[in-house]
Amino acid sequence: MTNPPRLPRWIYLPAAVGAMFVVLPLVAMAAKVDWLRFWSLISSASSTAALVLSLKTSLASTLLCVLFGVPLALVLARTEGSVIRIVRPLILLPLVLPPVVGGIALLYAFGRLGLLGQYLEAAGIQIAFTTAAVVLAQTFVSLPFLVISLEGAARTAGADFEVIAATLGAPPATVWWRVTLPLLGPGLMSGAVLAFARSLGEFGATLTFAGSREGVTRTLPLEIYLQRESDAEAAVALSVLLVAVAAVVVIGLGSRRLRAGGWV
Repeated sequence: MTNPPRLPRWIYLPAAVGAMFVVLPLVAMAAKVDWLRFWSLISSASSTAALVLSLKTSLASTLLCVLFGVPLALVLARTEGSVIRIVRPLILLPLVLPPVVGGIALLYAFGRLGLLGQYLEAAGIQIAFTTAAVVLAQTFVSLPFLVISLEGAARTAGADFEVIAATLGAPPATVWWRVTLPLLGPGLMSGAVLAFARSLGEFGATLTFAGSREGVTRTLPLEIYLQRESDAEAAVALSVLLVAVAAVVVIGLGSRRLRAGGWV
């Protein structure tokens, strides 16, 4: 393989400005932390409960994203037609919707008097303002990240190997498990990492649809927002903790897969 041509020198200046625009606020936030009291600032009962809840719900929402997002991405990648052209923008809409709007939409769908919620309520199932509501809110905002990543991987991989396997007599289930999923592995990993990171930082939809009940629906972003009003130093320390957790997930688990899986 030949090396790519050298970039013009001027392009490094706006690239550096863009990098600084992202890095500088994080550095400024880290500089404000009282590192001598860092552990005491993040180890309160409410903060610990919020972190544990965030990790649990983010993992659950990521599993839901994988469960529904993999088939959805493959349908979008391998199917053509007017219906798909209409459905794709709707699936990706949460990428650009304000999270609060997403929370309101979920409330009118699954709330006590919502489109489906009224029937669930009649059956004795309540979703809004429970931990399940946190998971649904996170899934709503995170699912498009997995779908768009995996759809891009599926289009890049193509269907040639699957056609060959089917031609050799492999049944559809065998093609799915032995050919399709291994080919989509990098895209699936990158999408899952992005979905988990997005779930971990979700705020608006969670607050609107699930509320802020300590130990039940108060995730770490909500705890940071509340601490900001009562204890600014604790809010900054918790913010750094959230950034660190997200960085470990994205860098430690997904950086190579993100490069391999690509992005659309």
